[in-house]
Amino acid sequence: MKRTLVQKLGLLGLVSFFSYAAAVIFAPLAYPGYDWMAQAVSDLSAADAPSLALWNQLSAGYNACEVVCATVVCIGIQGRNPKLLRTGVYLFAVMEWISAIGYRMFPLSSSGYAGAFQDVMHMAVTAAVVLLSIVSLAILIAAGVKDRRCRSYGVCAAAALGMMLVGAVGTKLVPAQYFGVVERFSVFAATGFNAAPFSQAILRHWSAAYEAFYLKSGQ
Repeated sequence: MKRTLVQKLGLLGLVSFFSYAAAVIFAPLAYPGYDWMAQAVSDLSAADAPSLALWNQLSAGYNACEVVCATVVCIGIQGRNPKLLRTGVYLFAVMEWISAIGYRMFPLSSSGYAGAFQDVMHMAVTAAVVLLSIVSLAILIAAGVKDRRCRSYGVCAAAALGMMLVGAVGTKLVPAQYFGVVERFSVFAATGFNAAPFSQAILRHWSAAYEAFYLKSGQ
């Protein structure tokens, strides 16, 4: 697969992010009484949620594009890139596949946690997604610290992991009426990292522009 094609398909991470953001922002319009500050995002896609149809429509691009983006990035980093970077990206891609398939197979049975089998499986999927996200992002941060070529991935991974930790810790500390606010830090962390290929391109552009200016000024 040509590198230019890989780079273009990698930008599907942006489509994935905006599709997910649209679902999170607009699906509550079809859910009377939904309180985004207190309720989890998963409530919007629960099996009996009145917003389920709208959620599925708005998030259609998210589910398809997240796995395509993650897969083509795996293809694009093969070869010359450091092993640590490849390991982090591969683990993140595995997380994306588990997320895309697992949450589709096991949505919450109802808003909140009803204790049904699919609710238990939903939480199991969440545990796997969180664990793989933390491990993969930590590895990518280490790759960025160790090798300058991986610096942009490391920066994006550090930002995503920071958001994830804010969400994880915040849900345990804030009052119940603000659960949804801090939870959104976590859910947007991994989704936002899908746009890392685009962010990486921007960071490289800024870095190249800075170096060119620095050399031109003779400083």
